[in-house]
Amino acid sequence: MSEAVPIDFSYIIDEIRSGTLSQSNEVALKTEEFVERIIAEKDWKNAQELMNLIKAEIKLISEALPLHTISTNILRHVLNIIREEYDIGFKSHVEQSLHQMMTSDSDAMGDYSKMLDGLKTSIIDHLSEYKTELETSIDNIAAQATDHIYTNEIILTFGQSNTVEQFLKAASRTHSFQVIVAENAPSYNGHSMAVSLANHNIQTTVISDTAIFSVMSRVNKVIIGVHSVMANGALKTACGVHAVALAAKHYSVPVMVLTHLYKLSPTYVSSYSFDACSSPASVLPYSFAGDIVSRTNIINPMFDYVPPELVTLFITYQGGNAPSYIYRLLSELYHPDDHEL
Repeated sequence: MSEAVPIDFSYIIDEIRSGTLSQSNEVALKTEEFVERIIAEKDWKNAQELMNLIKAEIKLISEALPLHTISTNILRHVLNIIREEYDIGFKSHVEQSLHQMMTSDSDAMGDYSKMLDGLKTSIIDHLSEYKTELETSIDNIAAQATDHIYTNEIILTFGQSNTVEQFLKAASRTHSFQVIVAENAPSYNGHSMAVSLANHNIQTTVISDTAIFSVMSRVNKVIIGVHSVMANGALKTACGVHAVALAAKHYSVPVMVLTHLYKLSPTYVSSYSFDACSSPASVLPYSFAGDIVSRTNIINPMFDYVPPELVTLFITYQGGNAPSYIYRLLSELYHPDDHEL
C-alpha cells in the first residue's frame, strides 16, 4: 500500500527556485491543485478555519519566494472564493423576515466561524471553474490578437514571453506583419523568441537593447509580457522594459501589456523588492582575463519598475483595460481584508 503524498507546498517552492518550474501558467495550475488538496483533505470545520489554513500558506510562500507573487495571488483569490460561497450558502440556508435580514443576517454573514452544510462541495465546484479559467487564459488572450494587430504593422517586443509568443502567432494566421525582438541582454532570451516566431513564418528581426530607441520611430505598437502588475497599474517586469516604455512614449507608440489576472497584485511599489540581482557571471564571466573581476563590483538587476502612465492598455482574457481600471479588477479578485496578510 503506497503512502499518501503530504500536502506540502515546499516541493513547488523547490521547483521554482531551481528553475524547473518557470512558466507562470504552470505555477498557477500547480498552486490551484495544491489548494484543492487543502480544501479536500485537511481537517477544517468552518470557513474561518479553512481561511486560516490558506493564510498560513500565503505567509510561508511569501517568506520563501519574496520575488514571486503568482501563488500568493491565487491563494488570495481562493480566500475571496471561500467568502463568496459562504455568503451565498448562508443566504440560501436562512429564511428570515426583511427586518431580520437587515440586522442579524448581515452580522452573521461576516462571521465565518459558523458551520455551513455543503460549503466544501460548493468551494470545490467553484475552484473547478477557476481551474478551467487558468487553463484557457493564454488561449483567450491570444484570441484577441486580431483586434489589436493589423496587416503591415511593425510590432516591437522585449525578450521572451510565452503569452506574447502565442498572441503574435495567433495574429499571424490572418495578418501579415513584422516583429522586432529586443534580445534582452545578458540573458539573450529574445533570440529563442525570435527563432520561434520565424519558424512560424513571421518576419522577425532581432536587435540589441541599445538599438531600441533608434528603431522605435518605425514601430506601430509595443507588446510585452509582465512579471506582475501592482495595485496602481505599474509593472514589475524584466530589466530593460522601462527603457522600451520611455522610448515608446517619446514617439507616441502605444504600449500593450499582456497579463493573466493572477499576476495582478493588491500591493504597491513599497511592498515589492526591486533590488534583486542575477549572477554577474552573465555580464562579466569569471574566466575574464586579468584580475579585473576581483576589483570590479558588477550589478545585474532582474526587474524594472514601469509606472502606469507609460502603459496604454492591459489585455487580459476578459479584454482590454486601461491602467486606471486595475483597481476595479483587484476589487473583483481579492477581498480588502486579504491585501496585507
